Amino acid sequence: MVGAQMTDSNDILVGNLAGKTIGDGLIVLPGQGNSLAASTDDGMVVLDVSSPRHAKKMLITLRDFSEDPVHAIVYSHGHHGYNSAVPIWLEHNKERGDTPPRLVGHENIVKRYARYRETNELQARLASLQFPTGIPVEMVMESFTVHDPTETFTDTMKLVSGGRRVELIWAPSEVDDAIAMWFPDDGLLCGGAATPGISIPNIGTPLRTQRFTIRWAETLERLDTLGAETLLTEFGPLVEGTAAVHDQLSLTAEALRWLRGEVIDRMNRGMGEIEIVHDISFPEELFGKPWMLPIYGDPEYIVRDLFREETGWWDRNPTSLHPSLPTEAASAVLSAIGDPNTVLMKAEDLRDSGEIQLALHVIDVIALAGGDDPLIVRARELKSELLRLRGKEVTAFVSKSLYESSARLLDTGETSWTKLT
Repeated sequence: MVGAQMTDSNDILVGNLAGKTIGDGLIVLPGQGNSLAASTDDGMVVLDVSSPRHAKKMLITLRDFSEDPVHAIVYSHGHHGYNSAVPIWLEHNKERGDTPPRLVGHENIVKRYARYRETNELQARLASLQFPTGIPVEMVMESFTVHDPTETFTDTMKLVSGGRRVELIWAPSEVDDAIAMWFPDDGLLCGGAATPGISIPNIGTPLRTQRFTIRWAETLERLDTLGAETLLTEFGPLVEGTAAVHDQLSLTAEALRWLRGEVIDRMNRGMGEIEIVHDISFPEELFGKPWMLPIYGDPEYIVRDLFREETGWWDRNPTSLHPSLPTEAASAVLSAIGDPNTVLMKAEDLRDSGEIQLALHVIDVIALAGGDDPLIVRARELKSELLRLRGKEVTAFVSKSLYESSARLLDTGETSWTKLT
């Protein structure tokens, strides 16, 4: 959060339609993303019960809407926060004397949760970087609890067959355990993580594991064949009308396929990752749509993820094959400079002329060096300033967050991420 310039870390994950009734027996609950509660002959079906901080408001909204018991809680995907409030909802059912709800998710979510338990501290650190709320890592770790579903499926599942039908469809996209919820009698599709609705698909995010662009496109094309009349996206406004739903699904898939073609063409010509990032222009007719803007992620991230799909981590600079520690390398470079103050002055000149990214490249010659020499301390202070200025230049929430997190670390006088608290 760079002053008032940055979207609140909590707000970015709040759905656009909280509290809105979107059809007979259908209401969006005020949780993380557009959580949906649907009345069925078997009871209420809830898509994502969110985190504990949302639970009270979600339950109040649900009970103002219906007193029917909760029949099933469906996990749209396995990311932290979307269903960490499951124990609170289970207790709610128990207090009411209702039968415990079914907990339903894709079979891959079990593997994800096993990995999350193994890497709990890492996940908390990544979250602290991506959502710089100032909450200590230890407290984030405590909130990162996961609860396995009691039922899983592989490709499709008929959750409710009588009355209002509810079907679940595997929808690998942002993650391999994502699902979509389909109401064939209502023509309503809940796209979940496959359809963010407010930003370009979150592929290639700097801190996360590999995501697969064409797999995401294939999922959107599969969902498009349903012919939905209404689309409830993960965060965005309701998409109404068969044509509008088709446009959002098909044009997003087309953009992703186009982008892979452009990246592969350049890779085949021998271009490196950063060269490709700077060489591609994104056509307005595909990437200028309201749901394709760089609000959370960025098309450059997708370029880099596509590159990573087909090749290894090497950046094509042989110096980086077996590198020295950054502090040692920077100290060696610094010792070779006759007057290091000229580096500081050049970085400041670039800053003053609006060349913030180039200024960051220059200041790293000093700022990455080890020790607490006053010149190095001043360089780190300048780098922190530059990072915040760079954060104002970009639009993607993730980039803004990482610039701010990095600046905060430098503000403490530290350069190692092991010092993140």
